[in-house]
This record gives sequence, C-alpha cells and structure tokens, in this order.
Amino acid sequence: MEENFITSVFACFFIAAGVMVGGTFIGSIAAFITGEPPFSAMIRIAHALKIWAIVAAIGGTFDAIENFQKGFLDGSTEQLVKQVCLVISAMTGVKVAITFIQWFVNEEIL
Repeated sequence: MEENFITSVFACFFIAAGVMVGGTFIGSIAAFITGEPPFSAMIRIAHALKIWAIVAAIGGTFDAIENFQKGFLDGSTEQLVKQVCLVISAMTGVKVAITFIQWFVNEEIL
C-alpha cells in the first residue's frame, strides 16, 4: 500500500533529523569512551552525517534515481516534483538537527 505523500514528507523530515541527532549523540558516547573530546566529535560526526541522513530519509539512492528517471524520461512531472519535495524535506530535517546540535555544543558546524 502506498503511503500518503504528506505522510512521506513528514517521515523524511523526522528520519533525517533522527539520523543526525541520534548518530551524533551515540557517536559522541563512543568518542568519550575512547578518550576523545565528545563535543569536538559531535561536530565532526554531524558534518560527516549530513548527506547520509538525507539518503536514509528518502529511502536510498536507487529509489530516488528511479523517480527522477520517471520524471525526466517518462514525462511524469508529478513524480519529479514529489521527489524534489521529499529531498527538500529531508534537507530541512538535517538543518533543524544541525541547529539543535549547534545549540547543544555551542559551536558552529560548517
């Protein structure tokens, strides 16, 4: 059964934010255990997780490429617009998570 599009947009947002926040905080625990400074590790991990959070939120790269192909080659602009909206939603989730992490660490993540 196909998900409702609005449900998918919200899911992409929160999945991307969850990957960023969860990965960063769990990674900082690993840094603490190994003797590294946790806040510095959080900044490094958050920077490295940006693209992976977006990919995880949109369901992997192959589905996205297939939907872009349908939009361009088959003339289905609806699929193309939906996929762009999902990517923008995931990017927004990543930005919100980075803002939250910056607030927590009190340093800027580039």
